[in-house]
Amino acid sequence: MSTDVDVVVCGAGVAGLAAAHALGGLGLRVLVLDKQRAVRAVPKGELLQPGAAGVLAHWGVVDELDADGALRLSGLVARDPHGAALMTMDYRTLPTERPWLLVHDYHVILGALSRTLPAGVELRRGVLVRELLRDENGRTTGVRTDGGDLTAALVVAADGVSSRLRRASGIEVVRTDYEHRLAAFELTGQAPGDDVSTYATPRGLAMRYPLPGGRARLYVQVGPDELRGVDATAAAGWVDGLVRDVPAFAPLREDVARAWPTRQVLPVGRALATSLTADGLVLIGESAHAVHPAAGQGMNSSILDAASLATRLRPLDGDLSPDLLRPRLREWSAERRQALAHVGTTSHNATRMISDLSPLVRVLGRRALRKTGGNRRLRYTIMHNMAGLGQHPLTPLDRLHQLGVLPDPRGGRLPGWARSR
Repeated sequence: MSTDVDVVVCGAGVAGLAAAHALGGLGLRVLVLDKQRAVRAVPKGELLQPGAAGVLAHWGVVDELDADGALRLSGLVARDPHGAALMTMDYRTLPTERPWLLVHDYHVILGALSRTLPAGVELRRGVLVRELLRDENGRTTGVRTDGGDLTAALVVAADGVSSRLRRASGIEVVRTDYEHRLAAFELTGQAPGDDVSTYATPRGLAMRYPLPGGRARLYVQVGPDELRGVDATAAAGWVDGLVRDVPAFAPLREDVARAWPTRQVLPVGRALATSLTADGLVLIGESAHAVHPAAGQGMNSSILDAASLATRLRPLDGDLSPDLLRPRLREWSAERRQALAHVGTTSHNATRMISDLSPLVRVLGRRALRKTGGNRRLRYTIMHNMAGLGQHPLTPLDRLHQLGVLPDPRGGRLPGWARSR
């Protein structure tokens, strides 16, 4: 059956554009649709891990970001409220060509992805996708837009957390919202920095990292209604309270106050769809999964979604007939969903050590940070996993080592799988 295009991608965020890159790179005719006419600046998706950066480098996106002034950071540091390091993950020790975090604004990353799309990819903005088209057997065969119907051998739903297409397909998602929110500030006039610093504080999580142009991103954990009704007059008192909780932020007092009018409060949750595919449809990015942003995994997982999907479809050599496509998508969904479940668990455990304010978890979390920080084997394994370079889950015994319940005789050296490389 002839179609208008091979693939319709619904959504032109990082997930959708990554899918267009990956599938367009297979020689497929890809059409990307997005309801927004222009890209909006949002405080999300600014940290690229080495694994995702490797994929983007292959697509030419990293060169574009370097030309746009992207920063390369040495790694992640967990700190106490005064700024002392509890655990340092030095990415420069990783076995990869890109042993660093790449940092830029989300809208700049979108621009770099858009400019480097393969020749067979078309991007149309300002187009609303209203519903899925289906044949008599219920298989997805395209989409209905406000401009008419479009048929495709494969529809990619990259339309975000509240995905209309996911709901239309009948795929369920298991979502858990965290009780807290994150207040996001963009600070100006900042001194250069070299890492992403996460602070374990009396108010929970705080996070700061540099952005190009002498700026920095600051996230602060807040209660659901903590900033409701806090105007510019009352803001000074809130900032004073922040500095009392996090003395390391004392030099930032005026910077946070200056950024107050443009602050954003973001809900946070974790989610994973029960499947990443229905007949003729795949879910990519936030339509399928979400994690707490503190672990820097969300956007990176979306990029790896797209790259792994292209790997699965490459042997089809452009033939997306249903009988060939269907088993490939099922295999991809099972494999990728397992990886995403691991990412979600790792991200949640890492976040909970700092964000959970219950007395017992606070004590155990701070202890786990210190013990893991002093254990080379565990620290390297966690860093390798977060970097997107492969999965090496921690065992129940490793958890006991993290808490210092049992000594780790191997703690002073690299894990065995790393030494055998």
